[in-house]
Amino acid sequence: MSTYFLGVDGGQSSTTALIGDETGCILGYGRGGPCNHVQASEGRAKFLGAMHGCLTPAFAQAGLDPNTIRISHAFLGFSGGPADKESLLDEILHADHIHVTNDALIALSGATAGQPGIIIIAGTGSIAYGRNAAGKCARAGGWGFAFGDEGGGYDLTRQALRAALRMEEGWGPPTALRQLFLEATGQPDANHLLHAFYTIDFPRPRIASFSKLVDQAAIDGDPVALEILGNAAHQLASYTCAVRGQLFQPAEPVRVAYIGGVWKSNWLRERFTTLVELTDGNAAGPPTYSPATGALLEAYRAAKLSVTLTNVPESEK
Repeated sequence: MSTYFLGVDGGQSSTTALIGDETGCILGYGRGGPCNHVQASEGRAKFLGAMHGCLTPAFAQAGLDPNTIRISHAFLGFSGGPADKESLLDEILHADHIHVTNDALIALSGATAGQPGIIIIAGTGSIAYGRNAAGKCARAGGWGFAFGDEGGGYDLTRQALRAALRMEEGWGPPTALRQLFLEATGQPDANHLLHAFYTIDFPRPRIASFSKLVDQAAIDGDPVALEILGNAAHQLASYTCAVRGQLFQPAEPVRVAYIGGVWKSNWLRERFTTLVELTDGNAAGPPTYSPATGALLEAYRAAKLSVTLTNVPESEK
């Protein structure tokens, strides 16, 4: 009889599930809606809907009945952490072992194909997370939009808006960022733009999405935008080096993988790579697999099973 394993990546934009057998062959894939915090009144229903939304097609594609098949090890990583989700998972998952963690660990495992290394995540927010050969883990950053997340998309937009406000009030240098933001949002001036960003019409992920305008201005040579991206690259590199110092020996080879929307900026990515690779042993590059694939790899790891993955969906590579 076959043994089955489940990996789930639950994020702020979508939730992805992968089912594999004991050989490492991926049998089923499914994707549902976002599942983050579940403590709000509508949070429980949204979480359960997202989980069913990804599990139902994954089981169907694998040709398995979720009501009769029992998963050996299920490993799930969630944005926002595991604390408010574990009890709900017991209600919907038939598994011998359920492991719940944050999204940084599964992103790392996917990025390095389960090997030691460091992941630097820069999406809406930012965090660096690493694990060495002994299994010791460490992090830097990830403290949220109010107190941290340097180099993340929200922070880039915040820095750009501050620059636009300084220009408008006459105590900052001219920058193309002001006009780019006004055109993108339809606001008449930076003051109206600031107030708009405080409303429910502009949740944090939407505000973070405007960080691409910083990259656009930098490509056109805007010195303020270049400074913002340069500072972000330095901050993200500092996170990475802090994690390296906690886990790895000097000059020890370490793979550093980057993931998240901020890395679409070629300028920031190249600057970050240059800074990180100044440290002997570091080699920066894109991830091998997605966080969902990382979650499945962690399910095998929890079972102390070494496998080579096959039949990985293109979207999860």
